[in-house]
Amino acid sequence: MESNSKTIVWFRRDLRIEDNPALAAATRNGSVFPVFIWCPKEEGQFYPGRVSRWWLKQSLIQLEQSLKSLGAELVMIKAQSTLSALLDCIEAVGATKVVYNHLYDPVSLVRDHNIKQKLGELGVSVQSYNGDLLNEPWEVYDDDGKVFTTFDAYWEKSLRLQKEPVSHLPPWRLTPAAGSVKMCSVEELGLENESEKSSNALLGKGWAPGWSNADKALTEFVENQVLAYSKDRLRVGGNSTSLLSPYLHFGEVSVRKVFNSVRLKQILWTKEGNSVGDESASLYLRAIGLREYSRYICFNFPFTHERSLLNNLKFFPWNADQAHFKAWRQGRTGYPLVDAGMRELWATGWIHNKIRVIVASFFVKFLLLPWQWGMKYFWDTLLDADLESDIIGWQYISGSLPDGHELERLDNPEVQGFNYDPEGEYVRHWLPELARMPAEWIHHPWDAPLTVLKAAGVELGMNYPNPIIDVDVARDRLMQAIFIMREKEAATNAADANGTNEVVFDNSDSVGDLANPKVVKGKAPCPSSSSYDQRVPSMQKGSTNKKRPKPAEEEKKLKDNWLSCNIKNEGKISKADDDLCSTAESSSMKKQMTTSKNSFSVPQAISMSYDRKSFECEASSHVKLQKEEEIDMEINSGKNGAIAQ
Repeated sequence: MESNSKTIVWFRRDLRIEDNPALAAATRNGSVFPVFIWCPKEEGQFYPGRVSRWWLKQSLIQLEQSLKSLGAELVMIKAQSTLSALLDCIEAVGATKVVYNHLYDPVSLVRDHNIKQKLGELGVSVQSYNGDLLNEPWEVYDDDGKVFTTFDAYWEKSLRLQKEPVSHLPPWRLTPAAGSVKMCSVEELGLENESEKSSNALLGKGWAPGWSNADKALTEFVENQVLAYSKDRLRVGGNSTSLLSPYLHFGEVSVRKVFNSVRLKQILWTKEGNSVGDESASLYLRAIGLREYSRYICFNFPFTHERSLLNNLKFFPWNADQAHFKAWRQGRTGYPLVDAGMRELWATGWIHNKIRVIVASFFVKFLLLPWQWGMKYFWDTLLDADLESDIIGWQYISGSLPDGHELERLDNPEVQGFNYDPEGEYVRHWLPELARMPAEWIHHPWDAPLTVLKAAGVELGMNYPNPIIDVDVARDRLMQAIFIMREKEAATNAADANGTNEVVFDNSDSVGDLANPKVVKGKAPCPSSSSYDQRVPSMQKGSTNKKRPKPAEEEKKLKDNWLSCNIKNEGKISKADDDLCSTAESSSMKKQMTTSKNSFSVPQAISMSYDRKSFECEASSHVKLQKEEEIDMEINSGKNGAIAQ
């Protein structure tokens, strides 16, 4: 043991002192220099939204206080380069070692690999740890050593790999490493500007960020709510889920602690014969598993933040309609349950998992808008915005996962309204213009008699919009788009078979040369590596160039729908390909972002009451994945990072 060592503890999304492997390791080996580096430039297109930055700020305040009470000060640095900031810290204290906990999103993977390689070349020991998952992504493969691409198979294997619970107790005291660097206060980090403070003040009335508050929230859930989780989790109003997702996203509570706490309850209920409790615990642990799976997929397939896991959407004719995008964002689609969800999201930064599924499905299937746009909007607005969870969620909805929704599946928001908000209480709360509508008509006011509308004070097309698109028309358009997609794919395959090698760009492929660099394959030599170190993803372990077989009758139905559509509609849908290649100006970063010619760019015309990172369309943040029949999409931004658990 090197009792005289000086170790830099690099905090990122692990803002806790309990069960923090990197902090625990540094504490055992001499003095520590805790540092948090905020580098907006490196956040790029995934610069956090207003509410997410508010949470980060509050969490840092509590971490700073906790570390100070243990004897060490959290050094906060605002930098142009994370590597340069770390080098300054190393030089200032004479540190010989840097420790941190792993992150798995594509941007962090590239940055961390480069930093570890550079520091190793300079003779600085670097050690990284698993502080975010039950199992590392490179630990879970099938019997042939290949990557799992379905959740059930992955989770079954993960559970078999579970080891004895291991937890790192918080240190009793910290020995600070002597030295000083140019640091700033949490205010000087610039996580919250003056124009945002009035809106953010309301967030503090409903949420209490910070690792100690995360511990209280977990205890409350496990002791008083998890028993009824199987019954309550589908209620779209109120707190029917654990609400742990933002705490999990920022690492204020470890996933190991959450898993073990619920698993212990499950063991007790099983012994007591409590089937309800056993089922509730299983469903909640499955939600934890979905969060794990989101990291697993993003690590092993680091392109999924910009294009589909499956190649089935390569030729899909997205309808890049900015007016429809705006109506969806503002909750003005004319479908009450969808609109209520979008207005709650704007007002609070939070929506229930089921509502996330519903609004995302409407976005993709009714409006044919590119899923990357929706993912980026969630990233910019969700309190528990979590890139990996949202990638999985939106690809699940878009039929881009082997076990996701079928692309042909189109759910009626009216029917969903009666299923999940039968009395209309949720809709009335967020759509005051419909507050007096009877429950019988509240989810389809366009069918209500004029006398009912008049009594409720509703003027369709005036104070509440007519439906942006009819359900039957939306279904026909979706079928037509799928037919076009398959026709293009067949033509391309035929051309390739004839040796013409026609190149067709994937219009959902935003592999920008500038936005997110590709993860380097293979592991670079590093003086300090061990079994704890994070691996670099390899794309050799699995293939995703597959699609579900379609019955002959489905193909015939698609063709019949296509033949019945008029030429005008065909041209309108196909024109979308050209509309997807623009650039978006970042209002919050104050700079122009450029993309490759075949990248998505989210429309510029997004007027908000606060500055937000540009909608450059390879995007991110929170819905969740999971079979809709079970509707357990509880991961989100947080617990699911985007799985609103």
